[in-house]
Amino acid sequence: MWVIGAIVLIGVIAAAGLQFAIARNGPAVLSAVDQLLGDAGATQRAATISIGDDAAQKLVVWNSADQTSDSEPLPVLVFAHGGSWRSGDPIDYGFVGRSFVPKGFVVVLAGYRLHPHAVYPAMLEDTAAAIAWTHAEIAQYGGDPDRIILAGHSAGAYNVVQSALEEQWLGREGLATSDIAGVVGLAGPYDFFPFDSESTRNSFGETSNPEATQPINHAREDAPPMLLIHGERDDLVKIRNSKALSSALTATGAQVELVTYPEMSHNDPLISLAAPWRNSRDVDDLIAEFAQNLAPTAKTSVPVQRETR
Repeated sequence: MWVIGAIVLIGVIAAAGLQFAIARNGPAVLSAVDQLLGDAGATQRAATISIGDDAAQKLVVWNSADQTSDSEPLPVLVFAHGGSWRSGDPIDYGFVGRSFVPKGFVVVLAGYRLHPHAVYPAMLEDTAAAIAWTHAEIAQYGGDPDRIILAGHSAGAYNVVQSALEEQWLGREGLATSDIAGVVGLAGPYDFFPFDSESTRNSFGETSNPEATQPINHAREDAPPMLLIHGERDDLVKIRNSKALSSALTATGAQVELVTYPEMSHNDPLISLAAPWRNSRDVDDLIAEFAQNLAPTAKTSVPVQRETR
């Protein structure tokens, strides 16, 4: 009997140690564990693309090695990482690619300038540029530019939601928010003014119109369909952010679904996308089902010219 108890204890200690490593070293550890324990089939990192002079302005494209030029174009998931707008690298989020490529997606992991090298609205300019690149170029990687779904965790959720709600950012890239099929926000901050944390003061504190930086103030009826996911035990980005945005969008008549998890804290929705957790949680399936049920955006018959800046 003691042998079984010892095995259980070792398992508990190992699990606790892994959670500690993830908390300290973040997505890179998570991705390494996922690569070891997951089964991603023919999933591959197809390209790393620079979209600016800053090293953080890059995209990492994941697709299936089995795709050919004759394959049916697949929906595209553009994912923006978190990190309080001061840390993060799309290279470290390979587990997102390995999670969704086998489900029938092409995945673009989007990086953006980080504090102190850039502050608001740099993260939105870079997110819009990532979307514009995807719209223009993703067909060569097997993706359908008329089925682009944005997703992000924490600060990245802010980036994609604000880009989809405030029309000027995509407009500067020659696109409209109607070119986005849908948006998924994981544990995102959408209603955080006044700025009362170091990260929000660093990235937004010098903004002349702080209310305009808040997604909740841009809720509108014709917003792309949204799926908001949040853990009720989130002490970093309070769940009221997702509840407030969901209520604001619902009040306009926009399409929005709010899914909360009583047992989850801030990083749990993201961790749920990696092996071994995705085998026992439904977050990845929930996102995939939402994305696959979205209608394609209207095709643009005339090429759109980007605004010169």
